[in-house]
Amino acid sequence: LDADNYETDPCLKEIRRAENYSWMDIVTIHKDKLPNYEEKIKTFYEEHLHLDDEIRYILEGSGYFDVRDQDDKWIRISMEKGDMITLPAGIYHRFTLDENNYVKAMRLFVGEPVWTAYNRPADDFPARKQYMKLLAEEAH
Repeated sequence: LDADNYETDPCLKEIRRAENYSWMDIVTIHKDKLPNYEEKIKTFYEEHLHLDDEIRYILEGSGYFDVRDQDDKWIRISMEKGDMITLPAGIYHRFTLDENNYVKAMRLFVGEPVWTAYNRPADDFPARKQYMKLLAEEAH
């Protein structure tokens, strides 16, 4: 993907069309750009899940998404300019900046955005149960 030209990038346009990502915005995570920065950083780093997929496209800067594997161990995913990630609904995860303390990311959603994060434990949600079922099927 071409992060420098995301407004006109045909590859991004095709991904959005194919995946039905109808809503998007841009968030900048930096102490001078994000209101309530310290509070937000702590919230992002709390282990949580969402009931919808979380799609992020890094336009500038870098950071880490941490996700849990099947054995409940952390996997750290380094994200930098041009990277896109889709975290499935029901996966426990967290986000943190790296030593640069800056990231500008596009947030994408199917339909209207839902920002609700459910901190662990949140195992009774249908999205979590569906995710765990998918993991079990893939293991076989």
